[in-house]
Amino acid sequence: MTCKQKILYVTLMFFCSWIIYAQEEHEADSLKKVYWSQPTGENNLKLLDQILSEERDPDSLLRYSRLLILSSIEAKNKKYLLEGYRSRGVAYRYRGDYIESLENLYKAVDLAEELDLLFDVAVLNAEIGNTFSENDDTDQAIIYYDRGINILRDIDSVSTLGLALYNAGDNLFIRKELDSALVYTLEARRIFRDLKNEYFEAYAEGNLGRIIFSRGGNLEQAETYLLEAVTVLEEVSDYNALTDFYSTLSDIYIETGNYDAAIMYAEKSLEAAKIYKMKTDLENRHLKLSQLYEEVGNIPESYEHFKSYVIYKDSLENVEEVKKIANLRSDFEIAKRETKIDLLNEQKKNQKTIVIATIIALFLIMLLALGLYRRNKFIGRTKKIIEKEKNRSEILLLNILPQETAQELKEKGRVQAKRFDSVSILFTDFQNFTHYAENLSPEELVQSVDYYFSAFDRIIEKYSLEKIKTVGDAYMCASGVPFPVNDHAERVVSAALEMINFVNRAKEENADNRTRFDVRIGINSGPVVAGVVGSKKFAYDIWGDAVNIASRMETTSEVGKVNISEYTYDLVKQKFDCEYRGEINVKNKGMMKMYFVIGEKANKEISQDYDHAGS
Repeated sequence: MTCKQKILYVTLMFFCSWIIYAQEEHEADSLKKVYWSQPTGENNLKLLDQILSEERDPDSLLRYSRLLILSSIEAKNKKYLLEGYRSRGVAYRYRGDYIESLENLYKAVDLAEELDLLFDVAVLNAEIGNTFSENDDTDQAIIYYDRGINILRDIDSVSTLGLALYNAGDNLFIRKELDSALVYTLEARRIFRDLKNEYFEAYAEGNLGRIIFSRGGNLEQAETYLLEAVTVLEEVSDYNALTDFYSTLSDIYIETGNYDAAIMYAEKSLEAAKIYKMKTDLENRHLKLSQLYEEVGNIPESYEHFKSYVIYKDSLENVEEVKKIANLRSDFEIAKRETKIDLLNEQKKNQKTIVIATIIALFLIMLLALGLYRRNKFIGRTKKIIEKEKNRSEILLLNILPQETAQELKEKGRVQAKRFDSVSILFTDFQNFTHYAENLSPEELVQSVDYYFSAFDRIIEKYSLEKIKTVGDAYMCASGVPFPVNDHAERVVSAALEMINFVNRAKEENADNRTRFDVRIGINSGPVVAGVVGSKKFAYDIWGDAVNIASRMETTSEVGKVNISEYTYDLVKQKFDCEYRGEINVKNKGMMKMYFVIGEKANKEISQDYDHAGS
């Protein structure tokens, strides 16, 4: 079982029952006896729902979810119908039938949206993400995880949000997007810690250790997280997760040269993998132990583990070959039986032979008709799923790119770069950010940057600016793209002044003693070229000398000031009071005239109440 499957199991465990370990297997059987012993009615719907919440066997899940679906349709009860489709989708996922799983989960989502059950919509989106993740479609998985997470944030469902964040982080870890995986996992751990759920917090800390190690980070910190996780999980014998956590600890001790500890944890990982007969993990652990024992000079042990590695490797590689051999043997047995039947039939009368042949022909025709019917039905279901995903993808594309740009990308498969003669570009940068980053924890650093950038997003939305990108602690936006406007410079300067006011006010109103930054802002105006870059992850960007000068305006600015070029000054001098700084040497540009923006003319004060900025 892969780590991805492990966390899917944890999520299902939470959604079905928070105290699953305290339940006994006979509870589901007792409920089934009650169900089959009483007449049909409204109470049967509740019983079936309870049975499904306790059941784990895929075949039994399919049976009772079908009964719940049929009973709910007959009773016209959409809430229980939703639960029937959800359980059926989970059962098909267990069996590896991902198309059937998605079809049922989409039906459940439609019902949840119709009934306005936001919590169920969020959970079902996360469950769809689980299905895509287990099918190794990590791109689709993260879309649905994020969709569920956003809803859970809105409805303030903290415990379920923690698990959805953890799933998304684990999915990003599989995709090797380690920075994003770190952000999701840190937030999940904070939620579990606030809820005092030591078990789920251990899962989060174990994955934090794996992420930090994979990023090449602080080995001591990664070791601490993993040791804390295994201490908790060993108490409940959760060897699914321990298999991977032990293995990462072994890798850490290999890095530090502590081969005794590395071998000990590799052996522990091997034993944990044996408990659940995870062949892929067993193959990898035997290979690691073979290499470790060879490193310390224990050749006999190295040889024994290498033999086991070869056995598991061959068993995995030869699965398809074994299936082929088994099929050939079955075909041979069938052929022998058919030969005997033919010999017997030759001794019978011609009339009986004709009857048998006719029956066989009709049976084959029925099989062919049934096969064609099932194939057409399968194609129809697949088309519906593809069409639904296409619509969802189009909505997502509009959230990433401007509408005109997105439409051009869909129609032509590419976007033609466009020149804009007059655009204003703004850059921001936090003073001494590197110093703070070295001294703050990852959680505090992410929270601080998000605090400022979220506010900047609201400000540029107020002035209809286009956000281009963020790089580390730098924030870039522009006015005049993708649609030209005459007052682009005035809009950008107004937004910049509001950003300065917000940063200053954040320091004064810092009741929680959070880390606060000082900011520099630079602005320039001029022609640019705009277009879309990337073939898999699209990004709208701008280029040109005007962009480079805007960046230089920021680097030559001062803390708490808005520094503008002479080009921008000529466009805004009628509306804003500016202080001439003189000519300042700019890298690769020589001497350039610059101005500090003081404020609006004619005693027009810039609003200090940011909370009403969007009104």
